[in-house]
Amino acid sequence: MAEKNVGGRDRLIRTLLAVSLSIVAVSILKDGKRKTGLLAGIGALAFGFNATTCFCGMNEALGIDTTDE
Repeated sequence: MAEKNVGGRDRLIRTLLAVSLSIVAVSILKDGKRKTGLLAGIGALAFGFNATTCFCGMNEALGIDTTDE
């Protein structure tokens, strides 16, 4: 498993984004807009994964570590 690089406020923000995007995705899918709903759902999954595992590949690539916040 990769070393943790997401923590503190960063993790909280990612969690809130995941929840918000999930709500948006469901709402948009109900309106019949599949592509937009799918993209919002993928974003929700990505932010949820980052918040849950405390790891972000983009942070790793950019050398960012927010675990000490």
